[in-house]
This record gives sequence, C-alpha cells and structure tokens, in this order.
Amino acid sequence: MVEIPYIAKAGALIGDPARANILISLMDGMARTATELAYIAGVSPQTASSHLAKMVEGRFMTMARQGRHRYYRIASPQVMEAIEVLSRLAGDAPPRHRRPGPRDEAMRTARFCYDHFAGRLGVLLTNGLLAQGYLIRQGDDFSVTDSGAVLFDNFGIDLASARGRRRAFARACMDWSERRPHVAGALGAALAARCIELEWVKRDSGSRTIDITEAGYQGLRDTFGVLLGVGRAA
Repeated sequence: MVEIPYIAKAGALIGDPARANILISLMDGMARTATELAYIAGVSPQTASSHLAKMVEGRFMTMARQGRHRYYRIASPQVMEAIEVLSRLAGDAPPRHRRPGPRDEAMRTARFCYDHFAGRLGVLLTNGLLAQGYLIRQGDDFSVTDSGAVLFDNFGIDLASARGRRRAFARACMDWSERRPHVAGALGAALAARCIELEWVKRDSGSRTIDITEAGYQGLRDTFGVLLGVGRAA
C-alpha cells in the first residue's frame, strides 16, 4: 500500500459529531474542562474523556492540569484554520431544515475565530484597514504599510513582538459566513487583544460571540472606519 499523509486520521478526528462540537466550542481560544466539554458535546463524561484523549494524541488539542482539573484548548492556529475551512465547506452544502435563532445572527455579526475577530466585525475591520492604506493584500497574507505601522503603534500594538511569534504574522483567513477574508495570525490576535483591553468588546460567556460596547462602536468607527449596528454608527 502506498504511504500517504494521515489525512484520513486527521479527518476522522474532526468528523465525529461530538469531537466537532468540542473543537468548535474552543474556537474562541478559551480553555475548558472535560466536564464542560462533555456538556457541550452532549455525551457522558466518560465518552468525552475518550474523545479528548484521542484529540490530544492527534495533536489537535492540548491539556494542562491545574489543581484537580484538566483544561483543554485547541493546540495551534493551524487546527483552527482547518476547522474554519471545513466550516466554509459546510456552509456551501445544502442547508439543514432548522429555523435560524438569535445566536445565528450574533455569530455572523461578531465572533472569535480562535483568537481574532471574525464575522462582519472581522471583515469590516479588515476592509477598513485596506481601504485606508494601512494594509496591503499579498496572496494569502497581508503586509503593513508605513502608515499602518504608525496606526498600530498609536493604537498600542507592538508590531515587532507580533512578528516575532512562531505563527503567521497577518494571514488572510476566509470568513465562513461573510465569504470574504479577515485578518488572522499574530496581528489579528493583537488587534482583538487590544480591543478587549480597551473594553471595546467583551466575550459572551460560553460562546464564541462578541458583545461590542458603546465605547467599542465609537472607537471602531473613529479608528478603523468600522460601521456596525443600526443607528450606532451615525
């Protein structure tokens, strides 16, 4: 038999519904316990432990002990990117007969894609940076212009530190709901972290969705030209 990369093994790890639900729930970059993930996946704690062990072994997840608890998180941005690509493929499939709920719209408006912004927020932020000449698209990546370097420095982002991380600096990540790219990589993570620090956005507990504060609507508009929300951007 011809030797090939273990694509099937990786696909099987994601392909199980319970494991897929676990991975998707961790796309906000947070760590969760096995008990929490069992509830999210809708399986027993014993079954969840089996799934988690397989994903740790397959290097899709990492586990860290803290006291009596074990915390699990996605192992790398590459795993996140694979899940995001599969989300886009799933979005192109025939729709399931399910009535959309309020969380669907919230997810499409603003959510975390691992550690950076996605949904309309992520795409509009990226478009604003491109339109104002702060970023330039170069294939699957973005590069920061001289004016962009000044903007990010004034915004409180250390570009040298972001470039020094062991990951892509400014990846163009195709958004599954908007079908347009948003900024990922170290720069995308730094932008999201700074917005959290400024209290422009807040995490929606137990979800990937993002709550934008009043200060956030104004700051995103004034700094990046992002117009989100009826009446808020006026």
